[in-house]
Amino acid sequence: MAFRKLTNMTILVLILILILVITASSSKPVDTLPGFPGKLPFNLQTGGHGIRAAILLVRGIRKESRGRSSFALADWRPRLFWFLWPRLRSPLMFDYAKSRGSGTLPTLKLNPFSWTKVASMIFIDAPVGTGFSYATNPESYGVTDTLAAAHNYQFLRKWLLSNPKFQKNPLYIAGDSYSGIILPILVKTISDGNEIEGGGKRMNLKGYILGNPVTDLSVDKNWRIPFYHKLALISDQFYQATKTNCKGQYINVDSSNAACFQNLQLVSECVRNIFTAQILEPNCFDAATKEAKAFGWDPSNLTHHNQLNLLLPNAFHHTPTWCRSYNYVFSYIWANDGEVQTALHVRKGIKMEWNRCNRSLSYTYDVTSTVPYHKYLINKDYKVLIYSGDHDAVIPYLGTMTWIKSLNLSLKRDWLPWYVGGQVGGYTLQYTQGNYNLVYATVKGGGHTAPEYRPEESLAMISRWLAGFPI
Repeated sequence: MAFRKLTNMTILVLILILILVITASSSKPVDTLPGFPGKLPFNLQTGGHGIRAAILLVRGIRKESRGRSSFALADWRPRLFWFLWPRLRSPLMFDYAKSRGSGTLPTLKLNPFSWTKVASMIFIDAPVGTGFSYATNPESYGVTDTLAAAHNYQFLRKWLLSNPKFQKNPLYIAGDSYSGIILPILVKTISDGNEIEGGGKRMNLKGYILGNPVTDLSVDKNWRIPFYHKLALISDQFYQATKTNCKGQYINVDSSNAACFQNLQLVSECVRNIFTAQILEPNCFDAATKEAKAFGWDPSNLTHHNQLNLLLPNAFHHTPTWCRSYNYVFSYIWANDGEVQTALHVRKGIKMEWNRCNRSLSYTYDVTSTVPYHKYLINKDYKVLIYSGDHDAVIPYLGTMTWIKSLNLSLKRDWLPWYVGGQVGGYTLQYTQGNYNLVYATVKGGGHTAPEYRPEESLAMISRWLAGFPI
């Protein structure tokens, strides 16, 4: 039940800034955005494509540099098609210091660690009903894991056919968290489609990227307790007793195993007040959810600028400790502003309110493990990066390493540190099989997901990997 609650949150949490929008089956340029001074120093387009009765949304970002046009750069830059949590990979971010308590629209600034520095990126709000995406047919809001992958495949095909100049760009499918379920299905679908389609319709798929990925419900959850032990959240004695009584299986426990249940209850008590997404950070209420009404504010009122003085910082006097989730408030204020929606070409009258998490959708979880998809893909010529924030207890790195090892690949490079600015950024392994190459990396101090907590290190990681260098 706890995992279902997690997936409801993560698959529907989309975007903090640069919300994806729809006008028609074409894109429109966005030159300025409320909250950012002057013209945008990069090329941003927003638009969408209809897929059956649903409309999935896209934004394309092409980073510009002095002396060269964005389209010239697009001739060679790899393209990343990104699922979930793109906020710290985007070229803009909120300037929290200038926005807090200002009584005006939140201020935007350039993100120094944006992944658009090394790749052109397409972000998509999916499934339909998230962000500003919508469907004209109510039945289209009912989605499954496999249907979500199919929708995204249809979208990519339509987008590339509409933008043939990008057909030859190296394409990587990327995402984190629950996209670990959707993405491998999509990659297999693209791979199979490429074997059928002619050269003019083939996608130039080079590989895929997954961060802190949900992969196998049993493996991911079962490694949480060993992770708690390794990170000193439960004692050696307590861990050994739990391991013995539960026989190393901490989920789907036999109801007659009273000793195991008792141990698991004690484990739950030990970690009850731990922020599992990054165990070193404080455990706080989510400042970007409806539940936060209990703390004196209502996100439904955040379209009014005068709410800022009430919200920040005084609204958080109940918990004096700084909490990362407090910053999510700005996404509600910014995305629900009328001028922002006009600048982004949001179609009027379709969506009444932007929510960071849409828990009202009808979503069926019909895939419990994508390990079989990975095993299928190891026979292809793909370049793969899997990374984990090593302080994430939601999807512990131990579980991710376990299912990677189950692929039975050849170990090319054993566990070694990688560096940023002369300091250890994490550790890495490299596996191969034929022309299939998989790099696994931990991001030291990273949480769920790593770039939010360690943006500089994560940019260095993706930059080196895309360039073909060791991380």
